[in-house]
Amino acid sequence: MRVPIKTVSLLTLLAVLTGCGTMQTLEPEKGKVAISFNNKKSYCQSIPRIYSGTAHNFCQLYGEPNKNGYSTPMYFSFWAADTVLCAVTDTLALPYTVTRQIQEGSLKVAN
Repeated sequence: MRVPIKTVSLLTLLAVLTGCGTMQTLEPEKGKVAISFNNKKSYCQSIPRIYSGTAHNFCQLYGEPNKNGYSTPMYFSFWAADTVLCAVTDTLALPYTVTRQIQEGSLKVAN
């Protein structure tokens, strides 16, 4: 049985988007979002709701340094691809996020 390439592409895109920062920041509990990578906390205090997924990804980089002092190139390439996908998703969500930003303000980062 052959699975059509469109089906595989759609499932892959959905799997990637569920890990995207946009999906984590559109409706966070109590207006707070947790940002960490490898159990290292971010130094960010808040992020705007507009392009929140992209801001979430950048806040992952702005945090406690790694003990070994480096990140693998594979992680950076995944982060860059995820950030591009988050920017696209953030653009699609602009009407919603602009309204929420005006009504409720920025998201707080849970420490």
